[in-house]
Amino acid sequence: MKKIYTLLCAALLSLTMTAADNTTYMPISVVVGELTEPFPAGAQALIESKLTQLLTRNGIAGLDYQGQFALTVVTVPLDKDIIPGPPAKIAEKMEMNFYIVDMLNRTVFSSTSVIVRGLGETETKCYMNAISNMPMQSAQITKFINEGKQKIIAYYEAKADQMIKQAQALAKQKQYEEALFIVSQIPQECSKYDQALAAGLQIFQQYQDELCNRNLAQARRVWAAEQNSVGAEKAGQYLAEIMPDAACYGDAMALYREIKGKVLDDWKFEMKQYQDGIDLERQRIQAMRDVGVAYGQHQPHQNTDIHFLPLR
Repeated sequence: MKKIYTLLCAALLSLTMTAADNTTYMPISVVVGELTEPFPAGAQALIESKLTQLLTRNGIAGLDYQGQFALTVVTVPLDKDIIPGPPAKIAEKMEMNFYIVDMLNRTVFSSTSVIVRGLGETETKCYMNAISNMPMQSAQITKFINEGKQKIIAYYEAKADQMIKQAQALAKQKQYEEALFIVSQIPQECSKYDQALAAGLQIFQQYQDELCNRNLAQARRVWAAEQNSVGAEKAGQYLAEIMPDAACYGDAMALYREIKGKVLDDWKFEMKQYQDGIDLERQRIQAMRDVGVAYGQHQPHQNTDIHFLPLR
């Protein structure tokens, strides 16, 4: 078993080295809040999109949910002029203050500021145009992103051992989803990443085995009560949740064959299989990550109040 987990660790390290150039998966999300003035309609969605692009274009794939660390921006209007028409247009200069922060501890990890200009026939169009001119790649922005990234990595260097132990303790209480959420936050650039991955894969196997036993018992129950196409359909809903490498998968296959032998073509169902032609370890690791992400997505958001930020 230890050999299997070692191979899985190696597989993920290979995957992360070759995925999307040098993309780094970091526990950082995008948070946008009003601080100096209300946003025009549609501006918040545009800012969120631009901040997400700012991460990806600087080699970072962030969280699929809001976590402890965030990239945010505060816009400060500076000058505004009316340019005669027709049509008359509004020209505005604004300062964009970027921050990478620890939202939980209300701490700024890195910051920088740039000046952007917008032009439009209305204030909203002018504001949106200015946001569209947000810089995506520059030496200044790269330095800002890298400083924040290194602070996040340092945080997990200090916390990783404690997080792994916490996840293992949760797994003993069968709180598998929360345990996987915790270990999945440790980034691959952290020196404890291999240990976190190995612990996560062990927990994920326990999680699969537990789900397998639970779903197989339910499938047997509904099939025993109604051995026809209706009962087969109900049983299939439980069998569909069983992963191919779960401990009871063989017993689940035996039940599948029993049901199939009775209802024949009336039951259009096949047991879950890993996809051919795709690395098996990669699929397992992705499935493990999906459980952690799903748990994170269903948790209450961290406080998004950004009023602790110091305007530059």
